[in-house]
Amino acid sequence: MPRADVAYVAIGSNVGNRGAHLAAARDAIAALPRTRWRGESSIEETQALGPVVQGPFLNQMVAIETELSPRELLDHLHDIEQRAGRERTVRWGPRTLDLDIVLFDHQTVQDADLSVPHPALTDRPFWQRELAELRSL
Repeated sequence: MPRADVAYVAIGSNVGNRGAHLAAARDAIAALPRTRWRGESSIEETQALGPVVQGPFLNQMVAIETELSPRELLDHLHDIEQRAGRERTVRWGPRTLDLDIVLFDHQTVQDADLSVPHPALTDRPFWQRELAELRSL
């Protein structure tokens, strides 16, 4: 059986009932197999990043202890996004739900479609604040 590691997952939404999308994502992440809930950060509203004009995001980060590999976790997160109505039509466009693996405590990945730690971690002050909050729990 794989050794459990702590993963930090960013949750964001800027379409529809943003708070409800975050709550549903938290519930779905907490229910993942071979995973135990560790905690959640405060919710923060931020302006959207990127070239597409759109409304502000609600953002939050959660910490989970999981035996899932980064790839398995990413697959589960994509399923959760899809169930929330996420459509990948415009890069950096509006979305009902955006789930990103920000960091694992003891694993790194550098693949074409998955990088852990997330390459934007140092460019997103709200992720740094949320991560610091989770690590202080």
